[in-house]
Amino acid sequence: MSDGAASEKVDLMVVGAGPTGLACAIEAQRAGFSTMLVDKGCLCNSLFHYPAHMTFFTTPELLEIGDMPFSSPNQKPNRNEALEYYRKVAEHYRLDVRQYQTVERVEGSDGDFTVHTTDYFGRALTHHARKLAVSTGYYDLPNYLDIPGEELHKVRHYYHEPHPFYGLDVLVIGGKNSAAIAALDLWRHGARVTLVHRGAEMHRHVKYWILPDINNRVKNGEIKAYFSSTVVNISEDDVRLETLEGAVTLPNHFVFALTGYHPDFDFIERLGVSLDETNDRCPRCDPATLESNVPGIYLAGVIVAGERTNEIFIENGRFHGKLIAEDLRAKRVGASE
Repeated sequence: MSDGAASEKVDLMVVGAGPTGLACAIEAQRAGFSTMLVDKGCLCNSLFHYPAHMTFFTTPELLEIGDMPFSSPNQKPNRNEALEYYRKVAEHYRLDVRQYQTVERVEGSDGDFTVHTTDYFGRALTHHARKLAVSTGYYDLPNYLDIPGEELHKVRHYYHEPHPFYGLDVLVIGGKNSAAIAALDLWRHGARVTLVHRGAEMHRHVKYWILPDINNRVKNGEIKAYFSSTVVNISEDDVRLETLEGAVTLPNHFVFALTGYHPDFDFIERLGVSLDETNDRCPRCDPATLESNVPGIYLAGVIVAGERTNEIFIENGRFHGKLIAEDLRAKRVGASE
């Protein structure tokens, strides 16, 4: 892995060094093309920001990339195992990963892109590539509530671990997996937990081993839940809800607004990629090659599905790299040089 600016033009630059981005670089590299990855965070930045003890819904072999086995003693691997696996994969393939570089803008056109980034200290760097693959995921941009007090330091949009919240009044907003996992973990480690969800019950897609657990905690009164309810105000010492019984004010120390995330549509549009507003803002691209409406710019991973972020995961996004590599081979990228 490297940190400096690129001195030569690479055949494919991958924006985003998550599992799908790694798979794109690996498949292109195996096909004989030079590659580089840039990421505004660390390797597999989204996975790193998952809860510390999170368990995947899937089995290890469905997370594999680059034909490298994912060995795990568990039927369902956890976050730390996955991070170690992807580090080993990057090391094995000697991938050129530029961590903590944010892409500010892209100039040029197919065959000759100039990518301007800034590093961790705000210093400008310049890279050159014949083709681009964008695999930026969606976990970096939370869906904000746009309510008073959301900007307070006590409000978090990511949950990591429970210890700092022992003995405190914590509000969890949301009704899907992340909210259920956080509420249960916080409760089991001594926080006084209240759950608020705009739906009438927990979402049906909550993992099958978690759903009865959260429902039983609510039924037993161990976690207080307000369904068909919304948070309308957050202050330093309390939160105000609108519930079926009317307005409710609760004492509060911390809020976890786990209301989902969305792709960076602004970044995609700045590249010139068109979004289909009639189809959940799916970017326009060829499903056979994943090349967008901008020649030379490919899309991979969850961003292909636009706002339908529950359609593409590591399990199916990991195959996008092969489609892109096959198209690079068909177009003989770099052959003339």
